[in-house]
Formats: sequence, C-alpha cells, structure tokens
Amino acid sequence: MTTDGRRTVLTGARVVLPTGVADNGRITVLGTRIEEAGPGAPASSAPLPGSAPTDAVDLSGHWVVPGFVDMHAHGGGGASFSAGTHEEALRVLATHRRHGTTTMAASTVTGDLGDLAQQAGVLAELVEDGELAGLHFEGPFIARNRCGAHQPSLLRDPDPSAVRKLIDAARGTAVMVTLAPELPGGLDSVRLLRDLGVIAAVGHTDADYTITRQAIEAGATVATHLFNAMAPLAHRDPGPIAALLEDERVTVELINDGTHLHPAVLQLAFREAGAGRVAFITDAMGAAGMGDGRYPLGPLEVEVKDGVARLVEGGAIAGSTLTLDRALRRAVTLDGLAVTDAVTALSLTPARMLGIDDRVGSLAPGKDADLVVLDDAFRVTAVMRRGTWLRPPAGA
Repeated sequence: MTTDGRRTVLTGARVVLPTGVADNGRITVLGTRIEEAGPGAPASSAPLPGSAPTDAVDLSGHWVVPGFVDMHAHGGGGASFSAGTHEEALRVLATHRRHGTTTMAASTVTGDLGDLAQQAGVLAELVEDGELAGLHFEGPFIARNRCGAHQPSLLRDPDPSAVRKLIDAARGTAVMVTLAPELPGGLDSVRLLRDLGVIAAVGHTDADYTITRQAIEAGATVATHLFNAMAPLAHRDPGPIAALLEDERVTVELINDGTHLHPAVLQLAFREAGAGRVAFITDAMGAAGMGDGRYPLGPLEVEVKDGVARLVEGGAIAGSTLTLDRALRRAVTLDGLAVTDAVTALSLTPARMLGIDDRVGSLAPGKDADLVVLDDAFRVTAVMRRGTWLRPPAGA
C-alpha cells in the first residue's frame, strides 16, 4: 500500500524525533517523503483547496521511530548475500524489512577474490536500484587467530592491490571493508580505503593497542562488532578495545542479541562512546527470521540451536539470528537504555556512518518516509519504507 500522491497523517503516537520524544506526536507523509514531524495537532486540520487527498491514521498507544539502518548483515529468511544472486539478496531484504530495517548494507563472507568480485558485481546492481545501501566486505583480510566463522584457508593479507580489486568490482558501491591492521599491508590498505572514501573497519584482529591507534590515525573509523573476534581488554594490555572505545573518531558496532555481549559490557560501551558513536548491527546470517536448523554461511555450514548460530565444525559463534527490532526491544526492556539512545544506535548513527543521514536515520522533514510503528512492548506492528506500507497498521 503506497501513499503515492496522497498525504498520510499519523497522529497520537509517542514519536522519537531528533530533539527527543514527542507525546501525542504527528508525522505527515507526502508521497515518499516526510513533510512534517513534530508534537501536537496540525496548525490547521482543514485541507487547502487543490491539496493532496489525506489519509489519517490514529496510532494512539504506539511508538513511531525511524526505520532501522543495518550496516552489517549477511543474510536472513534462509537466504544469504554471499549467494551472489538477486533472488537471495531480495529475500534477505524482505525478511529484515518486516522487522523494521528499511535500510541495509550487504555484508559478504571471506571467499576467493574472484568469487567475491562476482558477488560484488551482482549486489552492486541492487545498490544502483536503491534496494541496498552499499557493500561491506568482511574478510578475507583478517587474522587467522580471530577468524570466527570465516574459512581459514581463504584468508589473506590485506595487500592494497587485492583490496583495490574488490573495491573496483563493486563499481562505486563499496561502503566498508573489515580488516586486521596488524597484517602485512594492513595500514597501507587503511590509507587506501580512506583515500577512496570507503570505511576502513578494524575487526577480526590480533592488533594491540599501539597498532590499533596507528590504524585510527591512518583513517580507520569503525570497530567491527566491538569485543567480538578481537583481543580482550586487559589491565596491562588494553588491546584494540580501549583504543577503539576512547577515540571520538571511531563508531563501534555492537550485536545486542544476548549471546555476543553481556549487558554490562553493552552499557560500558554506551557510557564510554555514547549513542552517537554506537551502531547496533545484526551480523545476521541466513537463519535470521527462521527457525533452528542447518544453514550455509559462505563456504561453511552453520547449525542454529535455540536461536544461536555456531559452526558445525569447531562450534565458533557464526554471526547471529538477530533482527534489529529484537535489538531495540532488548536494549530498552532488559539493558536499561533510554529509548532515544537505542533508536539513535539503530538508525541515525549507522546512517551517518554510511553517509546517508541526509535521507534516512531520523524523522525529519524532507527525509525518506521510513518509519516503524511499535506497540507499548516495543513489538513491530507496522513498517513504512519510502511512503509505502510494507506492514500497514490496523485500519490503514
């Protein structure tokens, strides 16, 4: 259901705006854009002569928040971006959109450079069509000791020429590359990515504090799923975690599924970095939105049991089955975060990192009409993307 040339007015909800929460808020959507967003009733409820026809939707008892932005996800709905097909990529997107993620970057898994280049070529078409926000290469330029659910035999050093090959294959749609800066060529590759306007993310790394600091100075601006797949924080060896948390230039990804992070660690990251530097991600694999069972993750096989994904061989945690609505619900109801902080980490911070916060990430006039309606238990009841209801609210 689309608004097309109609004006849709949403009233009565608690609306999370850039300035805070507006009780009994109002959002007006015209076509694909937000026309106005604010508290209270419209200045005049009478339609102007010749104005667009108006649909009114009463959302009393609900929350309205910006559409979620996931800058790190591999799959969902039984499908994977690494399959390198439009069909599977669109299935991933449809699954996460039902859960409120209206903007998503596609993350690949370590593979042969030729295979990754082929996947990039296919996924780039979906970026060009406006379905994806960009491509994220996670691997193969990562540390063997911290590879997690990546195939060790396919790992390689981040030689700048190899990194450039993947960026070129993405035809201007690459937004991020995760690498281990301590490997040969690591710092040079960070500089290359910086110069190309692509995010250099530190992750799956054995880097110590000093090397991580050098990577940040070279241009690294993201910590890939902070705390996971990197050396732990120690009192005499602070490692990458301290370096990434303390620097205001770095945005830290967090997987808030109750498996990857203890709530106290999550709260530590928010206290140190603030919501403006935290991006909730899913790191989801194909089982997101599905049930337990076996699923592929790149060239590896994953078994999901009780919602936790682990490699069949070795048992390492293999991404997550998370959707961002669950991350929000957990953050607010279990982790004690303010709704405004959780929403910032789900929407505005990742949008800013992807360079698209002028279009998405908050409910503001002129931005895409991407929004999520939640009940008082923070469960998704409706989703709008670019003015179209993907899940319409009751009565709409």
